[in-house]
Amino acid sequence: MSTKQTIKALGFAGSLRKKSFNKELLAAAGRLLPEGMTLEVYDLAPIPLYNEDVREQGFPPAVEVLRKKIAAADCVVIAMPEYNFSIAGVLKNTIDWVSRPPEQPFKDKPVAIMGATVGVWGTIRGQYHLRQVLGCLDAHVLHKPEIMVAQANTKLDEQGRLKDQMALDLIKTQMAALKAWTLRLKSVPVA
Repeated sequence: MSTKQTIKALGFAGSLRKKSFNKELLAAAGRLLPEGMTLEVYDLAPIPLYNEDVREQGFPPAVEVLRKKIAAADCVVIAMPEYNFSIAGVLKNTIDWVSRPPEQPFKDKPVAIMGATVGVWGTIRGQYHLRQVLGCLDAHVLHKPEIMVAQANTKLDEQGRLKDQMALDLIKTQMAALKAWTLRLKSVPVA
């Protein structure tokens, strides 16, 4: 893949709330992309609760769409809240659906993680658990920079846009790093 080709990222937030802090992180990422990179955001609201009986009949349409979008994307951006020291149920449910065989689309996919919460730890524990889950799926998680926005409710302006300059700088740096990571991984032949 040439560096002149456009890197297509797919993003989703592990929150269903309209004014989700994590949806705003994705929106900020979309505004801060490096040249030659796009970000499509997928809403997880249509994903049903995982049920193996349903899966045996085939993937629900929303799941099938997301699986195809992940497979077609060059990389993935996940914005996550942290609930009870771990991954939000919405996000874990989505990953459980998407990762079912055949051909689960996270395999060899570059992934960036970011998270925002009203708590003081900024999703650190949830992100650690998500890294474990994505590792099991053979995804290639970008390690740095880490984006863990604590007390997110104090870091938005009146319109609900992220105003914290440190967080914005980290997001811009992470998107540039994800582009470089994706290009590097695409240039490595798969054995």
